[in-house]
Amino acid sequence: MNHGNPGDHDRDQDHVLLRTEGHTAYITLNRPQALNALTRPMVLRIDEALAGWQHDPAVAAVVVEGAGERGLCAGGDIRAIYEDARTGGTASAAFWRDEYRLNARIARYPKPYVALMDGIVMGGGVGISAHGTVRIVTERSRVAMPETGIGFVPDVGGTYLLALAPGELGTHLALTGAPAGAADALICGLADHFVPSELLPRLAADLARASVHEVLERYVGTAPGGALAGDREWIDHCYAADTVEDIVERLLRSGVPAAEKAAATLGAKSPTALKVTLAALRRVRELGPLERALEQEYRISCAALSSPDLVEGIRAQVVDKDRSPRWSPPSLAEVGPVDVERFFAPLGARELGLTHAESTQEVPW
Repeated sequence: MNHGNPGDHDRDQDHVLLRTEGHTAYITLNRPQALNALTRPMVLRIDEALAGWQHDPAVAAVVVEGAGERGLCAGGDIRAIYEDARTGGTASAAFWRDEYRLNARIARYPKPYVALMDGIVMGGGVGISAHGTVRIVTERSRVAMPETGIGFVPDVGGTYLLALAPGELGTHLALTGAPAGAADALICGLADHFVPSELLPRLAADLARASVHEVLERYVGTAPGGALAGDREWIDHCYAADTVEDIVERLLRSGVPAAEKAAATLGAKSPTALKVTLAALRRVRELGPLERALEQEYRISCAALSSPDLVEGIRAQVVDKDRSPRWSPPSLAEVGPVDVERFFAPLGARELGLTHAESTQEVPW
């Protein structure tokens, strides 16, 4: 895989630390200076480790955590995607292919997969955690799929997860990119348990010696109150509209300050990304298992590589940081059905083509 300098392989190894203690295997994302953002070598190393532990009788559970104080994982390496998209490369498509396969493996993993979702958990960070068996958030957790702000669409199975959220909460989070704290992540089904952050090191250590169930009983607490439960009425009404334009209109006419703020947030996002995201969320309910959702997301992601908004969005938010993207088209009214449908076009021989356990897996819809 590695064609760079001799030291590159060692650095790739250092970016994902693997160890076993007792009957538990531990994965530590170790790029704290980049908020543990995922690279393709990191994804492949995690996937290879999970494949090996799956058949290792000495490993009863897997724990994934992030190094540093800021969070589990901020997502994929956005700058690398930016450079690839600018030059018309294929590296991003290869990265997503491996990443989405890893997401599917995690979702079907036959042993308890415990994700410590402390701090920032965004984009690809959601993909390596929220598909797990046991998903733990803390008072510091900020779980988000902020892709529309960079001209992209929620991926890594994010459309699947958000479509499962009660009412239209997932639509709200997907379109606005708003972060969910612990209580909101629990309500939306993105996490299972709350544990205070100061207790996570002890919890992780205890998992080496006792079962996941036993350990959780000792540490799980009640999450501090969130915002979404009290906002359900206006969120469900406004986001049930058929189009993004209608959603914005309902938000503005609601008379609710939080709804008007959401409308302003949508006004800053990529119009194309908003429309494709809404279409993806609505279509994913008809697709069945996660693998079909990932295949749809792969089509969308590959199409986004040739869309001007992805490069422009990353430029404005990450590279130049002027926070003033020039979207093309610049308004919702100028994004037509053909523009949206392009993102769902079949890829032929390049399809993701995931296998799945559909016959043994209960489809949630």
